Amino acid sequence: MTDHSAVNTIRGYFYQFDYSILRVLQLSNPDQSIAVECIEDVDIRTATEVTAVQCKYYSGTEYNHSVIKPAVRYMLSHFKAIRDEGKPVVRYSLCGHYSSGQHKLTLPIDVAFLKQHFLTYSEKKVEHRHHDELGLNGTDLAAFLSVLDVDINAASFEAQFAEIIRQLQAAYSCTPFTAEYFYYNNALELMRGLSIQPQPADRTITKKAFLDLLDTSSVLFNEWFVRKKGEKTHFAALRNEYFTDLNQSPFERFFLVEVDPSTLVRSDLKDLLHTISRKWSKTTRRDGNSSFCPYVYVHGILADELVALKKDLATEEFGFIDGYDFYGADFNVRSIARPATHDNGIKLKVLNSIADLAATVGAITKTRQVYQFHLGQSYFDPANAAVKHVKIQVEKLTDIKEII
Repeated sequence: MTDHSAVNTIRGYFYQFDYSILRVLQLSNPDQSIAVECIEDVDIRTATEVTAVQCKYYSGTEYNHSVIKPAVRYMLSHFKAIRDEGKPVVRYSLCGHYSSGQHKLTLPIDVAFLKQHFLTYSEKKVEHRHHDELGLNGTDLAAFLSVLDVDINAASFEAQFAEIIRQLQAAYSCTPFTAEYFYYNNALELMRGLSIQPQPADRTITKKAFLDLLDTSSVLFNEWFVRKKGEKTHFAALRNEYFTDLNQSPFERFFLVEVDPSTLVRSDLKDLLHTISRKWSKTTRRDGNSSFCPYVYVHGILADELVALKKDLATEEFGFIDGYDFYGADFNVRSIARPATHDNGIKLKVLNSIADLAATVGAITKTRQVYQFHLGQSYFDPANAAVKHVKIQVEKLTDIKEII
């Protein structure tokens, strides 16, 4: 049975992250900034004012005044504190998405309504009048209301996300897939990282810095993004974008696979190599000069295990080459780059090291495509703009088979 409460809680977290991302994208000036988890969920800073925003997602909840009452009291306390200290005025914004009940709140709020529905409450059978406890009169409360905005008709989870993708497409002139799987993915990770910084100054970022940082990473993964999308949906989208109908063109394709030697199961790796070979080889007699097969590099595998793996492949009469023509020979790019054909039986080209990989990618002049699967940090960069390079972070070896 699905725990709908837990699902709504998780969606609530993502809604707040998405709201922060959207607000920084909507800033009108590249030098304007937002700060996360400072006064409120998001603080928006322009040259002339600061707006503290609390944003909540209550898709399964009917709106009632009690839902936002604690937030209004907190904002009023902050309003009084900074006024007493002589600090600049801050604007306050409460926005939320609710399933129903919006008719209960008529805007704008007046002082009497504020007192009755938001500032008066009972605790342990004792009535509290928050404004009286703060020593604020009607004039003070009117001043507070002049800097308070309340929106209980905030966009839905889906509508807000769709607007983020539109904003990213406009900012980077890219496709919806790139906007989501590249820029939004990076934005989600960046916003999460900001939110956990201990110092308020480190939780602040300008629009310019935000856009620049989103454009510096090329990793198609972070754990929060996958949690939001769901593994099956995430894998399917990557497969549709990068691994459909690859056999149509005889490109030189390099599949870089990282393994954890402490958990590696050889049979899983062999199965993956067979899958890569089967899906991205064309070596029938009728393919003639258009025949090809993929290159594979296994990162992190121990030397002895790599030898054992190749022995298994040889015993099973699975045709592969590795660029070493005889015992004691040096690596030869011309050897490993020779065409795979029906007659020579080559089904896979195994690269033994990063050095062999770099030499091969650098020497080949045909169209090259590198698909790098990594567990943690990226471990290879072709350093050549002519080489298509896709980096996809995975959690385990078996994820790769699901993707390709």
